Amino acid sequence: MDLQLNGKRALVTGSTSGIGRAIALTLAAEGAAVIVHGRDAARAKETADAITARGGRSAIALGDLTTNPDAQRIAEAAETAFGGIDILVNNAASNDGEPTWTADGPDQWLALYNANVASAVRLITALTPPMRTAGWGRVIQIGSAAHPFPLPMKAAYSATKAALANLTVSLAKELTGTGVTANTISPGPTATEHFHELALNFAHHHGMGDDTTAATRALLQGPLANPSGRLTEPHEIAALTALVASPLGASINGANLRIDGALTPTVN
Repeated sequence: MDLQLNGKRALVTGSTSGIGRAIALTLAAEGAAVIVHGRDAARAKETADAITARGGRSAIALGDLTTNPDAQRIAEAAETAFGGIDILVNNAASNDGEPTWTADGPDQWLALYNANVASAVRLITALTPPMRTAGWGRVIQIGSAAHPFPLPMKAAYSATKAALANLTVSLAKELTGTGVTANTISPGPTATEHFHELALNFAHHHGMGDDTTAATRALLQGPLANPSGRLTEPHEIAALTALVASPLGASINGANLRIDGALTPTVN
């Protein structure tokens, strides 16, 4: 299927590894020029080189999205690379650690909210006005199954993902009639480096040594049980993102699209 992405320009944040990298590679394979974003120059170059090696077009925008000046600089670099941005994929997020229920907790919550929500808002603020002017654009947030199905011991992270999905619906309404859509894609447990680390930690704490295969099986039979009985693959999330980003996804708007193997116990 031709997703009609030739000539489109995309910024994918946090695209040096995992889901973000898969999205960047897929959008590029479909014909979009992709700006790779991250904080590690070597990893960003690796992703960009992988795109160009496959015949795609890529550029790099490095930096931290948690401050206004840096986010603005990243947005400007992304726009300059190919003369504008048509597709914004807000994938970058923090999932390391969890704020404590102590006196320092509120500041930690605010820091996580800044990383996972305000960073996306900064780029939306910078990049959607030109999309409105052009009469076409896509804003896609990479959320989490933790939004409708909050995780134990991950209250703050779950809350940030809920906020991201909520603001996306409001954004879709504010963009009425502009040709710009806004959606959230919410993966469940996904076969990434981060999940491998989680499985390794689970194995160590349950007498499995370094057997991440056994740990993954135990997780899928226990706390991460889902009707599909498997982890989601990054390329599957990337394929869904590419469809939503394409002209063929024009009527997908204000949606939260779960891709979690039915982990989340809800009809929507």
